[in-house]
Amino acid sequence: MTTEQIEKFVGPGKRKDNKLNIHFKDRQPVTGVFIQEADYEELKSKNLWRIVSGTNLKEWEQKKDLNLSRIFNGISFTRLTEA
Repeated sequence: MTTEQIEKFVGPGKRKDNKLNIHFKDRQPVTGVFIQEADYEELKSKNLWRIVSGTNLKEWEQKKDLNLSRIFNGISFTRLTEA
């Protein structure tokens, strides 16, 4: 997917902090939340997205530790759906 397609779905004021299913070309879907931290704009310009998966979500909500997130390349996304 392109940056513009992803931004339309998860951009500011859209689905902030909502769980989404992220479908990939070459792996199983991941359920998680796109997070917007200080590096959000820089990553977005490269079509990279910081995501906290559902397994780490409770800990993320408590600690806001960036080590709980992973960065994914938007090119490998095939679609986004609400969880």
